[in-house]
Amino acid sequence: MPRSVNAVASRARRKRILKAAKGFYGKRKNVYTVAKNVMEKGLTYKYVGRKLKKREYRALWIARINAAVREEGLTYSQFIHLLNEKGIGLDRKILADLAMNEPETFKQLIASVK
Repeated sequence: MPRSVNAVASRARRKRILKAAKGFYGKRKNVYTVAKNVMEKGLTYKYVGRKLKKREYRALWIARINAAVREEGLTYSQFIHLLNEKGIGLDRKILADLAMNEPETFKQLIASVK
């Protein structure tokens, strides 16, 4: 009995990789073996990038909060400690947004914490 190969599935698999590699330069876009390697690497970078994005945003929020708090004579760590003592559960994203877009409200928050 002849060997059965599922050409439909293997073609679809190759087609999916080549479609994802569209827009790449040179052989990366139209040679399956090259495109497959490049796509695997790209997907790895994509995964890592999602983690880095979270880190970078958190660092940005902390820098913004620190800059706004230092104008009031506190440091970032002192401010976060005072927030925790008072039981105020605002996260850094919200605090940074307040510091940037509503400085008066943020100053009131600092005054209530002091």
